[in-house]
Amino acid sequence: MAIVEVSGLRKEYPSFTLRDVSFALERGRITGFIGRNGAGKTTTIKSMLNLVHPDGGEISFFGAPLAGREGEVKQRVGYSTGTVSWYPRKKIKDIVSIVRQFYDSWDEEAYRRYLDLFDLDESKTPRELSAGMKVKFNLLLALSHGAEILILDEPTSGLDPFSRDELLAVFTELKREGVAVFFSTHVTSDLEKCADDIVYISHGQIRAALPKADFTARYAQAGESLEDTILRLERGVQNA
Repeated sequence: MAIVEVSGLRKEYPSFTLRDVSFALERGRITGFIGRNGAGKTTTIKSMLNLVHPDGGEISFFGAPLAGREGEVKQRVGYSTGTVSWYPRKKIKDIVSIVRQFYDSWDEEAYRRYLDLFDLDESKTPRELSAGMKVKFNLLLALSHGAEILILDEPTSGLDPFSRDELLAVFTELKREGVAVFFSTHVTSDLEKCADDIVYISHGQIRAALPKADFTARYAQAGESLEDTILRLERGVQNA
């Protein structure tokens, strides 16, 4: 059974519409959410978590609709987006002391492990962190409460290649533990390294949602990298 199901999701803005977005996520699999800037990745993710209110469709977590269960679901979901600065002048350790109170399943051992892995200094404030370290701090919080699914919007944004590889290795380890990882990106090399499944969105519509091997078999031409395939498909969409 899918851990998350998105069915017929729709969100309308004056200049953009998310149309009939449907896909499913499974435990112990890494799903890359790929599409150019403005394709609808962030709108989809925020709609999944009710951070923006969809105009239609249904979202289910753990076999039941999200509606009416938001508090329970968010205890079991880790979410991170970009480089949110939280309280820019508060020390990391003070921010964490507040955040941990919201999670019944806060795992102090995991927190300390990722704090060390990401080389974060608890005595610093978010305003003292680089863009890449802010990303790591957001991920630290998302990884520290035993989440069964991680939903991450551009988690490798601002990270250097070494840090990106570290993070992808974390994803792979979490996968072995049965965690579902769903992350948006436009860095196709990240998908080639770790993704099991690909959801490809263009102009507010899902163009493909299937295992990476099946995506390659169906859409790639001889000798193409994943990036080459996505670029060719995107040009085709634009010309359609």
